[in-house]
Amino acid sequence: MNIALIAHDKKKELMVQFCIAYSGILSKHNLCATSTTGKLVSEATGLPITRFLSGAHGGDQQIGARIAYNEIDLMLLFRDPLTAQPHEPDLALLRLCDMHNVPVATNAATAEVLIQGLARGDMDWRDIVNPKKR
Repeated sequence: MNIALIAHDKKKELMVQFCIAYSGILSKHNLCATSTTGKLVSEATGLPITRFLSGAHGGDQQIGARIAYNEIDLMLLFRDPLTAQPHEPDLALLRLCDMHNVPVATNAATAEVLIQGLARGDMDWRDIVNPKKR
């Protein structure tokens, strides 16, 4: 599965800690992330991560395009609801996930449920509903 990681500034450390805790599961999948989030997670976990631009400079749009092309199977978007963001592509990403049946978590509690489900095989339906073009 292809998993996208995005975290607002005040949630980056939480994303790092989450990925450390679930590195065993995440290591079995392809990870991509916006620039700083990917760098921090990769340095802390040693996991290989495809890094895109920073969120404010187009990384969110790069991930959004991959969702639209059925190249993302799961997205973890740790949002900071208390801080106004200088850019608001989050709604567009959430809309894309809804349109393309991509499971998405916006906080650590929901991310844990999705990652545990991923480990059990609960996300295998993605291969049926959205088969990869070869």
